[in-house]
Amino acid sequence: MTEERAHYWTHPALPAVDLLDARYVRHTFGKHTHDTYVIAAITSGVEAFRYRGAVEVAPAGSLALVDPDTLHTGHAGVPEGWSYQVLYPSVASLASVAEELGGGSGTPGFRTAVVVDEELTRLVHQVHAAAEQNQPLAASTLLRLALARTVGAHTTARRPGPRPPAAGRRAAELARELLAARITDPPTLEELAAATGARPFPLLRAFRSAYGLPPHAWLTQHRVSTARRLLDTGTAPADAAVSVGFVDQAHLTRHFRRIIGVPPGAYRRANTAARRPPPERRNVQESTR
Repeated sequence: MTEERAHYWTHPALPAVDLLDARYVRHTFGKHTHDTYVIAAITSGVEAFRYRGAVEVAPAGSLALVDPDTLHTGHAGVPEGWSYQVLYPSVASLASVAEELGGGSGTPGFRTAVVVDEELTRLVHQVHAAAEQNQPLAASTLLRLALARTVGAHTTARRPGPRPPAAGRRAAELARELLAARITDPPTLEELAAATGARPFPLLRAFRSAYGLPPHAWLTQHRVSTARRLLDTGTAPADAAVSVGFVDQAHLTRHFRRIIGVPPGAYRRANTAARRPPPERRNVQESTR
């Protein structure tokens, strides 16, 4: 079977988490990061992904766990591809659960990238089912249980990686702010360096160290993230593409699917449907009149 499918969406009862239910065969995720955690329950096949300098392999029955703001990829580990259901909880939501469980304040980090945990796998599937069936109380409760299981079984305090010198960090921050402000008309690397008081190569190294990507790749990801927010408000994909600096909708679609896993039009339709209130229920007597 080579058919691919992907449903990426949110539910009003779960404001701090995105959901993805997908099957991929030929699709690959390029190098990218998330500003959320990734908790992916593999339901069939095998997913492989490069993460922290190694290629990780997640077979059916396992979970792939990725920390926020950490560079990774994704591709099929076997010819038949892989299927999975994914939770993308925000950093604040997982940190809040960790604090409630007595872990103290701070940002948790995953101990390992691939684990086998039948309880957490079951909870991930149940969160998806409850959200799909529009059961807000069940979905929010099951999500809380899933995050508690994640924190208790698979996280520890995150250790910050090596940081560039203070001057480099500040130059990288200024460069990021400038790129975000000029999303449709970005400066060259030389212009970025001049604007931040740095030289081009040291700035490039500091930026990669701080954000995991070179400036041009970070800008592409930022454009996709900004387009997502526009799509969430009902903006048409073609208009969102131009608003964030892509040449056209096809340009947005290529990068959106490479990073998010679904085309922007499908993403917008799924989230529009999720925000639509359920139909009113009438009592039996009224419906038979």
